[in-house]
Amino acid sequence: MFSNSFVGKSVLVTGHTGFKGSWLCLWLHRLGAKVTGLSLEPPTSPNHFTEANIIDLLDLHIHADVRDEKAVGQAIQQSAPDLIFHLAAQTVVRRGYREPLETFSTNVMGTACVLEAIRIARRPCSVVVVTSDKCYDNREQVWGYRESDPMGEKDPYGASKGAAELVVRSYRDSYFPVSKIPQHGIKVASARAGNVIGGGDWTEDALIVDVINALSKNSPVLIRNPNAHRPWNHVLQALSGYLTLSAKLMTSDAPAFCSGWNIGPIPGNEIPVREVVKLLLEEWGEGSWIDGSDESAPPEARVLRLCIDKALWELNWKPCWDVRESIRQTAKWYRNRHVAKGNMRDFSLSQIVEYEEAMRLNSKANFVSSGSSRVT
Repeated sequence: MFSNSFVGKSVLVTGHTGFKGSWLCLWLHRLGAKVTGLSLEPPTSPNHFTEANIIDLLDLHIHADVRDEKAVGQAIQQSAPDLIFHLAAQTVVRRGYREPLETFSTNVMGTACVLEAIRIARRPCSVVVVTSDKCYDNREQVWGYRESDPMGEKDPYGASKGAAELVVRSYRDSYFPVSKIPQHGIKVASARAGNVIGGGDWTEDALIVDVINALSKNSPVLIRNPNAHRPWNHVLQALSGYLTLSAKLMTSDAPAFCSGWNIGPIPGNEIPVREVVKLLLEEWGEGSWIDGSDESAPPEARVLRLCIDKALWELNWKPCWDVRESIRQTAKWYRNRHVAKGNMRDFSLSQIVEYEEAMRLNSKANFVSSGSSRVT
């Protein structure tokens, strides 16, 4: 657990108005961190940042483009961060096809601008750059990709994420070498999460968003790729991995933590899209879906799996919610908003508390199991 790792720490989050960024800010604030956010306006309306009124929790809210090196540098000067999470990105695969230059510019040069601002500031800090499971050269293999596998998906979005990983490696090896951490004090890692779901996401083309929008209109859900397999991951599960990694970075100079990490579900949770929709409709209590496959649409990967062995063994991190529980928690969030019309910050916090309790029980179970094995 990382419960005491962030108390009083100054944390800079880029992309804090986005789906994952807003949940991360909420959790960091709960953990006692002083949070500064740098981002453009929320990318959708509605959005979790506004629904949960995250802005009131921030020490500093900076409206700027992550490609603005000067603005990023000023944010680092103002916040004096102990930790930086870089999440700002163009996150939509099909938008990447429509706007490839914008996608490469934001995802590649945006990452370079953040790392360059850190280089110029020369301030010791820990850095977690969040990319994507789609950073890998996807060969449609049935086994999960490991952190040592080649970078670079074929579509512009995936290619931009693979390129961002190369930028991270280049800056780390060239300017923040792990062999000299005691001298420069800058520790850089990257995290590659699976397909993230959860309440408060209204991202364009996202599966859960399409389902919720259809249900709110009493319309059947149109599914583009019903047979595609993805590593489904609740947003809190992904964030728990990022937080675990960052806690390790802040408390250890071990070079091993300054590397790439897969943060995904336990194997077996990479179920097809149609099964995800079926489970979500069951949780909602109504609705139907139809096959909207379009052979003329831009191609998307059919199979994508992540191997998380490295995070399991070296970070001692473990997923707590399987795909069914992740879908149940996602449906609860949207149903609370649509039906109960509750306070969404409080409800989001209640889900964070649930996940923390799952982590505690998981950690206790692991301790009992390891203890009993020594007694035999």
